[in-house]
Amino acid sequence: MSCDFTKLATPGVAGLTPYHPGKPVEELERELGIRDIIKLASNENPLGPGERVLDGLKTLPDLGRYPDGSAFRLRQLLAAKHDVEPNQLTIGNGSNDVLELVARTFVQPGDEVIYSDHAFAVYALATQAVSGRAVVIPALDYGHDLKAMAAAVTEHTRVIFIANPNNPTGTWLSAGALQQLLKSVPETVIVLIDEAYFEYADAVDYPDTSQWLADFPNLIVTRTFSKAYGLAALRIGYGLSHPQVADLLNRVRQPFNVNAVALLAAEIALGDAEHISQSIELNARGMEQLCRGFDSMGIHYLPSLGNFVCIDLEQPAQEIYQQLLQQGVIVRPIANYGMPNHLRISIGLEQE
Repeated sequence: MSCDFTKLATPGVAGLTPYHPGKPVEELERELGIRDIIKLASNENPLGPGERVLDGLKTLPDLGRYPDGSAFRLRQLLAAKHDVEPNQLTIGNGSNDVLELVARTFVQPGDEVIYSDHAFAVYALATQAVSGRAVVIPALDYGHDLKAMAAAVTEHTRVIFIANPNNPTGTWLSAGALQQLLKSVPETVIVLIDEAYFEYADAVDYPDTSQWLADFPNLIVTRTFSKAYGLAALRIGYGLSHPQVADLLNRVRQPFNVNAVALLAAEIALGDAEHISQSIELNARGMEQLCRGFDSMGIHYLPSLGNFVCIDLEQPAQEIYQQLLQQGVIVRPIANYGMPNHLRISIGLEQE
């Protein structure tokens, strides 16, 4: 090949390292011929979707027709759930989609984007793809140092990404700390609080920041149906924001970015409070089970409000990860997050 096509790509894209998801079950089956694999790598709900969703999807939408590009019914339901107007919602192909929409909408080449070390990898990917300048703040006890993040804001700052709870560490931020940050940041800086694990977070000081939208017009809150709702395969999430912000995001959003099956499943899942309760209870029991085991083994772990726990092996974790694969157990090494001695382990079923 005579042409180097990487030279034709934008600088941000040419330098990107693709996101590496957890190893799929099918891949391990092909590699080692193992069956009955336990996958605890991708923070999925081990219960999957609820029975109401499965029953509702027995009659599929007309697959020959485009989905409702405005997601009218789902936006109505979500607006009622969060006590906002439907024009404050942006529906995404997973909440990940909304993160990228924010970068594409508000970040020009050279603009600054602030996020924490050990934070969700997509913040870096979305920033670099639009040739933004990443300002990575050193972690505080493996979590976000909000005071340092506020101090790093300049006239060139456009977006601050914050995960609460954070993936992959499970650390979380209190209501008071987050409000202090929001009050100290100029309204010209978009603050996105990623609450993908919101349903699992049960600490008394953990806030529902979707209730703060009227007070902070530069706030965006993202949620997902991939975790507690058990719809990871369908890829659907959403963002809540000021109507003008949502309008801008929806201008960038691709037509029909969420398929009709995902829309229907999300609409049904929102009404299935019993399944959410079961998922949360299972997660709490599983977290206690794992942490009790780690305590007995003398393995240090980070307290977590997610559906996963991050353990410190005090040595490079890759060898243990490979040995677990040989046993048919998939967990997640997180050296790419700057944590080579740690493994992230999702909460599975009791027997898993």
